[in-house]
Amino acid sequence: MSTGHITLVGGGPGAWDLLTIRGLRALEAADVILADHLGPAAQLENFLDVTGKEVVDVAKLPYARQVAQERINELLVQYGRAGKRVVRLKGGDPYVFGRGFEELQACAAAGLECSVVPGVTSAVSVPAAADVPVTQRGVTHAFTVVSGHLPPGHEKSLVDWGALARVGGTIVVVMGVRNARAIAEALVEAGLDGETPAAVIQEGETDAQRVYFATAASLADVMETESVAAPAVYVFGEVAGLAHAG
Repeated sequence: MSTGHITLVGGGPGAWDLLTIRGLRALEAADVILADHLGPAAQLENFLDVTGKEVVDVAKLPYARQVAQERINELLVQYGRAGKRVVRLKGGDPYVFGRGFEELQACAAAGLECSVVPGVTSAVSVPAAADVPVTQRGVTHAFTVVSGHLPPGHEKSLVDWGALARVGGTIVVVMGVRNARAIAEALVEAGLDGETPAAVIQEGETDAQRVYFATAASLADVMETESVAAPAVYVFGEVAGLAHAG
């Protein structure tokens, strides 16, 4: 029985031309593409000839329909064992809150070859699209990227929000729209100045991009007023105010 090859491709934050050349080559060679709703998946037919390719929707929509990770792993193994060249097209980078390593492990356990193509992570590129640098000489020499999919105090949370508030630098939160108020309040209660500049970018690097500036104390109110929805990235730190300084 012939076996195929699986490639995990980071598709970047949204715009198709932020996909790497290596990722594009993998897509061109693929027999099967398992695609998320993030990254350039919705634009596949605009930049790739999908004739003869099987495109499978395995999107995980926040707080809506989701394809279970276990099912995605099963599909990777199923197609790989059928001798197919498979691309798992993911938003951002496969290893930045993308569960890419879990998929690699599933392929390895099944005896299948799997390679990884890095992608442009939304944690850095989406703020940049709003003129928010995550670092800046003389302002901050550090940034922290944190998942906000669980609120502060949740029994399964692995994040020390109090430590983040005290450590300084830029804080970038991904997958945290629903918990924005709880996160901002936890940071401020732990010592982050409520007047610290903040910014939120919805659907960054797409035609639907929206950007709002606020403070740590007002961010949640702004997000509610403007009906900010996922996918969105928000930033706490002096860098969030640089574009409007002076």
